[in-house]
Amino acid sequence: MRPYVFINAAMSADGKISAYTRKQIPISGEVDFRRVDRLKYGVDAIMVGIGTVLSDDPSLTVKSEEFRKERRDLGTDENPIRIVADSLARTPVDSDILMKGAGRRIVLVSESAPGMRLDRLREAGAEIVVAGEHRVDLASALGRLYEMGVRRLMVEGGGSLNWGLLSQGLVDKVYVYVGNMILGGESSPTLADGTGFSGIDGACQLELISLEQMDKGFVIEWQVK
Repeated sequence: MRPYVFINAAMSADGKISAYTRKQIPISGEVDFRRVDRLKYGVDAIMVGIGTVLSDDPSLTVKSEEFRKERRDLGTDENPIRIVADSLARTPVDSDILMKGAGRRIVLVSESAPGMRLDRLREAGAEIVVAGEHRVDLASALGRLYEMGVRRLMVEGGGSLNWGLLSQGLVDKVYVYVGNMILGGESSPTLADGTGFSGIDGACQLELISLEQMDKGFVIEWQVK
């Protein structure tokens, strides 16, 4: 068993989720920010890869006080569990994901993660889940998260984590905000990086659920077949 998994991302018209500098840039606007906050409100956990933590330092908290209060009223933490897929335990102990907001934090690591780094993360309040020998085994990690009570998991990138999940058939739905800009750059991260599929026969197939104009772009909702 594994949680229901969906990816949420914002990308430029040419499919880039950030510029070649790999620093976060505002692709969408206020209406989309509210949409994303509502998605966060409705999940048990939010997961990102270590690359996103090192480049963007996200807190992954619910921004709306209204939504946080509703979660508290329902008897849950005001923020979902925040998770980092981090094979070698490189998450900085002063990162926003560990320092900001109430709630649990989990760092998924491999057996190759140095013990000293694990000790520092535990001291910073993180729970450590080991899955995989040299890299985080995502399928195994999702099974562990399910056992820990995670039923609905939101993934916010980056491209490597998205690829790992999509290529292993571990994603149920994809939400993408497409902004009104072209970023370019052959090294700029995309929605799904990694090795890629060899052709259309092996590609991850999607079914269009909805398309909605929003801010200066639009949001697409896809069901993974």
